[in-house]
Amino acid sequence: MTRKFFGTDGIRGPVGSPQMSADFVLRLGWAAGRVLAPQGGGTVLIGKDTRISGYMFESALEAGFSAAGVNVQLLGPMPTPAIAYLTRVTHAQAGVVISASHNPYHDNGIKFFSAEGRKLPDETELRIEEAIAKPFVTVDSGSLGNAHRMADAAERYIAFCQASVAPGLKLDGLKLVLDCANGATYRIAPAVFSALGAQLTSLGVHPDGLNINQDSGSTHPQRLQQKVLELGAQLGIAFDGDGDRVLMVDRRGELVDGDELLFIIAMARKLRHALYGPVVGTQMSNLGLEQALGAHAIEFRRAQVGDRYVLAMLEESHGVLGGENSGHIICLDRTTTGDGIISALQVLEALNVAGRDLADVKAGMRKFPQVLVNVETRERVDLETPAIRAAVKTVEQRLDGRGRVLLRLSGTEPLVRVMVESEDADLTRQYAETIAEAVRTAALH
Repeated sequence: MTRKFFGTDGIRGPVGSPQMSADFVLRLGWAAGRVLAPQGGGTVLIGKDTRISGYMFESALEAGFSAAGVNVQLLGPMPTPAIAYLTRVTHAQAGVVISASHNPYHDNGIKFFSAEGRKLPDETELRIEEAIAKPFVTVDSGSLGNAHRMADAAERYIAFCQASVAPGLKLDGLKLVLDCANGATYRIAPAVFSALGAQLTSLGVHPDGLNINQDSGSTHPQRLQQKVLELGAQLGIAFDGDGDRVLMVDRRGELVDGDELLFIIAMARKLRHALYGPVVGTQMSNLGLEQALGAHAIEFRRAQVGDRYVLAMLEESHGVLGGENSGHIICLDRTTTGDGIISALQVLEALNVAGRDLADVKAGMRKFPQVLVNVETRERVDLETPAIRAAVKTVEQRLDGRGRVLLRLSGTEPLVRVMVESEDADLTRQYAETIAEAVRTAALH
C-alpha cells in the first residue's frame, strides 16, 4: 500500500494545510496512540523545535494521545535525536517530534520514533494512517492519559552527548563558532561544547518562532563562514533547525560537507580498528568519497536518499557508519539515529587524536565538482518522459563514465532534484542546466 500522509521523514507540509492543521494533528495523535499503545496506558514523549506553530501542534497531539488513553511527557524545544535517545532510555512507547527540519518556519511536520529510538517501519505508519480514518472515540474519563513536563530532559541529553566521546577529550583553547539556526539546538549545543572547554562564539541562538533556519544554520552557512574568518577561529559548526544534521567550516572559511565529515569519521574508526561493515552513503554521495574510502580498502555502499534507507542498509550489512552529504550522519556505535551534535563530537575527537586541523584532514578526500539544481514543479513530473530521458542520455554519453547523473523527486517538497558530477566544474554546471531545462519544459506540459 502507498502511504497517503507519511513521506520519507514523517508528515510535513505548510502550516494550515490539510495534513498540517490542528484538527488533523489531533486525529493523528489519537490514531498513533491507538496503534502504538492499543491497550491504553503507557507514555509517549513529545518534543519540538522552535517554530511558533509548535505550540499549537504540541497541544493537539497531547489532546489526541490523552483521548486514546496514553500518557504524555512534554520535552519542549529539543533536538530530534534527543527525543530518540530519551524515548529509548525512559522506556516510553514512542517519541514524537514536531519539526520540519531545515524548512522555513511556515512549514511544520510530525516524526515518530519507536520505543527503541528508531524511525517507525512503513507498516506501522500505514496502520496509523488507517486508524486516522476511523471514528474518533474517546476513552472513558477515568482512563484518559495525563501530561507532565520532563524537567531534566536537556541535562540528560547533554550528559549523553558528552559521554559519546573519550573521557579525556578536551577542547581547551579551541576557538569555535557554532550556528544553531535559531532552532532546537540553541541551548544544548553551546552547553555541550563549552563544557568541553571550547572558546565559544554562538550564532543563531535567539529563536523567536519565525527565524528558524532563516539565513543561518547548515542550509545557509555563509554567515558562519564569515564569522570564522573574522574571528580567526579554528573551525565552525552549523546545525539545521532540528539538530539532526551538521556541516562544518574550516579555518580558511571553506565549507566541509557531510561526505567529507563521513570520510574523517570513517578514517578515525579504521585507525582504531572500530569500523565494522561498509560505510553507507546515498545516491547523492560524492564520487570522491567512494574513491577516497576505496583507496584505504574501506567498502562503500549507496542507499536511496533518506536517512531511513541509510539506516536500513547499515543494519542489513552490520555497519556502524553512514550518512548523507547534507550532513545527516549516523554513528550506530553511539546512537540510533542521525545526530548533529554527536557527529560533530566524533569529528572533533578524530582531529584531537590525529593532532591535525580540519582543513588538513579533509584534504585526504578530493571531491568531484557536483552541481545540484532544484526544479520547482506544481505537479508530479514523470522522469521517464522521452525529452528528459534524451537529455540524460546525451549528458551520460558526454561523461563517458567519468561522472554521474541522478534525477529524483523530493520526498518533502514539490521539487525535482537534478544532480550531475564530473571532473570539470564548468561542464558539470552546463550539463546540470541542460537536464534541468528539459525537466522544466516537461513540467509545463
